Amino acid sequence: MTGRRILGPLKLLSAVLLAGSLAMSGCGSRTASQDSTAAPSPGSDSAAVRLHVLAAASLRKAFTEIGKSFESTHAGTTVEFTFAGSSDLVTQLTQGAQADVLATADSANMDKAWKAHSVINPVDFAANTLTIVVAPGNPKDIVAFGDLARPGLDLVVCAPQVPCGAAAATASKETGVPLNPVSEESSVTDVLNKVIAGQADAGLVYVTDAKAAGDKVTAVAFPEAQSIVNTYPIAVTANSRNPERANQFVETVTGDAGHKILAAAGFSAP
Repeated sequence: MTGRRILGPLKLLSAVLLAGSLAMSGCGSRTASQDSTAAPSPGSDSAAVRLHVLAAASLRKAFTEIGKSFESTHAGTTVEFTFAGSSDLVTQLTQGAQADVLATADSANMDKAWKAHSVINPVDFAANTLTIVVAPGNPKDIVAFGDLARPGLDLVVCAPQVPCGAAAATASKETGVPLNPVSEESSVTDVLNKVIAGQADAGLVYVTDAKAAGDKVTAVAFPEAQSIVNTYPIAVTANSRNPERANQFVETVTGDAGHKILAAAGFSAP
């Protein structure tokens, strides 16, 4: 008995009730914490979504801006891009690469994805034309498309399977000017970078790429380009894990917000 304190019946009952109350309170706090960190239901605006967009290299500047705008208006959404030549993107998609949206720089490559059942309901959203880019100040004095066939001129173009390469081939055929490029690149960005780096005297790129490059190059327009227009389609992929959000992204690109950003980048309406 010495050294131990015996509680009376009323004090013992009070202690038991108090302990029970604290235990219930603790459970309630854990439940609230779990609820607050629980993943939101799929499809809700606050649901965490990672959207993967495959886009033609010439869309890098405009789509990066559109992606940031989309993230700001769609809580919990992160837009990730893969920019490359359209033919490479379609090959990746048709071979099983996971993505939510595909945007190409021509209808031909989108048609390949459509025939492979890799995309759903493509829609045109922009158009682009070619221009010649040269070093700042135009040291080679290139003023017309025909100058690209000048002996000793190092010309770079896109490969034939790439939309900008197909457009260059069409321009060559329609003008009757044979092209003998020193290099054929897999994307329009690679063509532009070779001219910027001084590895080529001239290149054929889209007007949007020349505009994005700023004073790093000088653009030389040629009238024949106006009849050679590349139309850009966009579509939700058939294997999208977030088709609802992917459709919302497509709607943003094809809507007023997207058109404003695309027009500022130099794209025209389809």
